[in-house]
Amino acid sequence: MRPVRAVWLSAFCFLVLLAVLSVACGGGGHTQTPVPANQPTFAHVIIVVEENHGFSEVIGNSAMPYLNGLSQQYGLAGQYYGNAHPSLPNYLMLTTGQMETMSNSFAGTITDDNVVRELSKSGKSWKCYAESLPSLGYTGADVFPYLRHHNPFSYLSDVTQGNTPQTSNIVSFSEFASDLANNTLPQYSFIIPDVLNDAHDGSLAQADGWLQQNIGPLISSASFQSSGLLIITFDEAEQGDTAHGGGHVATVIVSSKSKKNFVSQTLYQHPSVLRLMLAGLGVNHFPGAAATAPDMTEFFQ
Repeated sequence: MRPVRAVWLSAFCFLVLLAVLSVACGGGGHTQTPVPANQPTFAHVIIVVEENHGFSEVIGNSAMPYLNGLSQQYGLAGQYYGNAHPSLPNYLMLTTGQMETMSNSFAGTITDDNVVRELSKSGKSWKCYAESLPSLGYTGADVFPYLRHHNPFSYLSDVTQGNTPQTSNIVSFSEFASDLANNTLPQYSFIIPDVLNDAHDGSLAQADGWLQQNIGPLISSASFQSSGLLIITFDEAEQGDTAHGGGHVATVIVSSKSKKNFVSQTLYQHPSVLRLMLAGLGVNHFPGAAATAPDMTEFFQ
């Protein structure tokens, strides 16, 4: 029989080894790919998510002169793909790095690591600006033209539960213009046009006009030109396009720090945007598939 002291010492050493391995692997979560040294940082990162149209429907379409102009002036991800059909798993990929569900009817609560958890741990401010949101902090069912499954924050336990829920960070899009004018934009903004203006129910021309009217002032603002990052993407392509899960979609990267008239041919999906937005704020721990997703530093000078 081994002496009690030897058994205790072996057990202690084993626990120390487990602790070291846990730290090395990011606390038992996903292995984290290091952030490149040339990753730029920003004062504000903003994403706008459009709906249900493929790359070839958008890029080169004369009905979308504003978005096409941005794609030519700044950066275009030429090989960017949604992760799935239908919508909700793509929105969750943009915020949790996991699809979590394959149904727009999902009504559960997600407790996995997510963008809000990482932002909160790093002391970063955030808002979800949802057009036609019925009321401040609303996390309930669809009220046309607002659709819940286009608002991933309404499913996150970090937002809806706990001692300090953050539902008040889900606000009407009408607040965006005033926050911009008052220089009170949060560090992270997720913008959700309603289904009349995101090309879901309305036309691509209508979506383009909405972008020009509502996002144009952001891009021209002094604060954005100084240190802002804007990403405009589509959640998924049309249902018939299942390439890489959710089909080929247009994604435009806008920043004064980005390369001009740049077209990437690197394969990207939504976790890379999640990674880019967090890394752009100096957050170096990434949820789910964002931990090892290809970084997007090639877009920047």
